[in-house]
Amino acid sequence: MKIGFIGLGIMGRPMVKNLLQAGAEVIVSDLNQEAVKDVVAAGGKEGSYAEIGTQCDKIIIMVPNGAITKAILFGENGVASTIQPGSIVCDMSSVTPVESRECYTKLKEIGVGFLDAPVSGGEPGAVAGTLAIMVGGEQAHFDAMKECFDILGSSALLIGDSGSGSVAKLVNQIIVNNTIAVVSEAFVFAAKAGVDCEKVYGAIRGGLAGSAVLDAKIPMILERNFKPGGPIRINHKDIKNVVETAHAMDVPIPYTAQLYEILQTLKLHGHMGDDHGGIVQYFEALADVKVEKKN
Repeated sequence: MKIGFIGLGIMGRPMVKNLLQAGAEVIVSDLNQEAVKDVVAAGGKEGSYAEIGTQCDKIIIMVPNGAITKAILFGENGVASTIQPGSIVCDMSSVTPVESRECYTKLKEIGVGFLDAPVSGGEPGAVAGTLAIMVGGEQAHFDAMKECFDILGSSALLIGDSGSGSVAKLVNQIIVNNTIAVVSEAFVFAAKAGVDCEKVYGAIRGGLAGSAVLDAKIPMILERNFKPGGPIRINHKDIKNVVETAHAMDVPIPYTAQLYEILQTLKLHGHMGDDHGGIVQYFEALADVKVEKKN
């Protein structure tokens, strides 16, 4: 199995290493030469976009936004300048449905398949190979990529036509980020009331208020550990995509619109590199209190 992989960031690098460990031959490209050298040391090979297009019939892209994806594919000496008919491009970045459909249409004109396949699970899921993969595109292309998906994730589901995977990812981000915000607000309330937040967490996690978000983020918040598994800057970008897509469809999103302003405030105060559990810091600043373990 020979795969091209473009984008060796916080998610891409461990994903490539999982492919290599599974026995795949992987040709990689990234602007960060340190990341490239690390992956080459693990058994990968380096190549330009054009070389990846020539040599690989399965190409995965994992970059910060749709503009970068389109530049990689359709820019001068991009992947599409050399890609062979019958190949498949799988964009695992989080982009808008409109951007995904644009890539699908352009590549289909030259006989190349395209899947939008964003993921959920953050860096821990990328490292463990347990990502949830949400896919939009054609069944035949999904089937052809399934072996890769099984290496990278614990679940992969074809949602529907091109753009459907990107829609599912935005739905995921609405729920996850709003839940983090509500959990943050609730525990700031508890902290201001003077109770033991760790005991509150223990009391409620087994009831209806319990959730994967609660279990993932409250222990980190209590330890004041904002080392990113999913940095706020990525969620800021995703929620911006939600707002823009929703407005284009005339879908009111009052909670998520307010969340975007919360993320904008965190950006202003230099928190873009924090884990998205760091959303709590917005509410802490309002109430002048910290959610942390009691001594």
